[in-house]
Amino acid sequence: MAAPLRLTAKSASPGIASGPAFLAEEPKAPSAAGGYGALEKAIDISIGELERLAEGADAESRDIIDFQIEVLRDPSIAEATGARMEADENVVFAWVATLDAYIGELETADEEQMRARAVDILDIRNRVLGALAGTPIADFPPGSVFVGKDMEPSRFLAHDWSKGGGIALFAGSTAGHVALLARAKSVPMVVGTGRFSAADGDPVRVDGDTGAVILQAGSMLIPPLAPAQEPAGDTQTTGGELRTADGVPILLSININDPAEIEALDPATAGVGLMRSEFSVASVADAANEERQLAIYRRVLEQAGDRPVTIRMLDIGGDKPLAGLEDLPALSASGLRGIRLLLARPEIARVQARALLRAAVFGRLSVMLPMVTFPDEIDRMRDIFREAAEKLGRRALPHRMPPIGMMVEVPAAALMLDTFGSAAFFSFGTNDLTQYLAASARDHIDADAGKAAPAVLRLLAQAVKLTAGKPVSICGDMAGDPRHLPGLLAAGLRHFSVAPARRPAIRSAIIGLNADGTRAAGE
Repeated sequence: MAAPLRLTAKSASPGIASGPAFLAEEPKAPSAAGGYGALEKAIDISIGELERLAEGADAESRDIIDFQIEVLRDPSIAEATGARMEADENVVFAWVATLDAYIGELETADEEQMRARAVDILDIRNRVLGALAGTPIADFPPGSVFVGKDMEPSRFLAHDWSKGGGIALFAGSTAGHVALLARAKSVPMVVGTGRFSAADGDPVRVDGDTGAVILQAGSMLIPPLAPAQEPAGDTQTTGGELRTADGVPILLSININDPAEIEALDPATAGVGLMRSEFSVASVADAANEERQLAIYRRVLEQAGDRPVTIRMLDIGGDKPLAGLEDLPALSASGLRGIRLLLARPEIARVQARALLRAAVFGRLSVMLPMVTFPDEIDRMRDIFREAAEKLGRRALPHRMPPIGMMVEVPAAALMLDTFGSAAFFSFGTNDLTQYLAASARDHIDADAGKAAPAVLRLLAQAVKLTAGKPVSICGDMAGDPRHLPGLLAAGLRHFSVAPARRPAIRSAIIGLNADGTRAAGE
């Protein structure tokens, strides 16, 4: 039997505690938040909660709570949030961005005492989000070992420590307020463990005397990674390779809409050629929740192991609205959607970029941009990723810059692929490409798809010649239809990503065809 994993940490409060792990998560943000009035009400609710929490608290605890109340009453915080809202930011993003800017300044301060204040601001940021959503931060089971990046002071104060338990923080500070409170209440606590993998309920032992965490066998330490240079962008792998009848290698990946579909990934599959992230981000609340997105992407990447995963950024708009953004103009099939919407609402892109950068340390991630029409759209999104990476670096959060490529689904882009020099790879999305070529409405495209197929195939053949040797794949419905495989192979495509249910049929069809699309002898 494997020995337990012992992680070295810093002692923040002496003592030894054992118990089931409680994995802390970010609070769920509101699905529909309202305007400035709703924010004012949420702040008032939060102040009231803190005042009740302070009743009967000791002097040290009261000082922390008073500081938080003072920040919530600070007119400059409300004014900064209001200014963002006047610039047409959603109230959730406006509040998160304002407080995150404050948190970022504190986390990069020279003095440790100032850095320790960052978690106090994180605490009130999350408390107000909970009030906006009507879902205050819940307590955790007595006797548990709290495991997370950091812990909010008010969460510590609201918890009943009389039944035991301890605290193990990936980051944290021995000078922070939670450490101060833990020492005052004799709660064993360690900080600076580094991020490790554990499940809710796993037995954990916190040794606050020597500074260590002991995990059950099978747990895993996740080493922090410095920002890496972008790789060449090759999202392909030799795993899952098959060959045409005349011996040409073909890669077959799967498309997933739901993280649970990653279970369909098997050793005979080259990886995930397309994960449609918009189906996991159902509302503006989800789009504002970096930790929730990170958890989703991490699950997929860890399940994929050493096989590549391409996650498409939010393709919202048109027939895929985002709850809470219904008031946006021109949310039509050819209006403000895909990368156009992400660039028009950079607050959405920034949150997803941070989540993707952080997720990239857990596997072979590539990021695909939806509905790209012009080269400068890729350049502008890459700038967002670079800025996000710089901020994560200043906060010492593990991250990695993934290759950034584009979905080719706009005819204008397909005809000009040689001008998209900053794209690391290309993937043809034939659903929208067919729609725009045939000038069909989305709900009528099925009737026109067959007639439009020759035009689509001709466009694909021309576009493949313009890719300058960069990785190229196809992930639209045509890739999963055996009737179109001869034409797709003849066009030069060698990487197909299809729905999991379509993989066996496509695999069988490919091995019966030559690379030029003709049938093998005897077929």
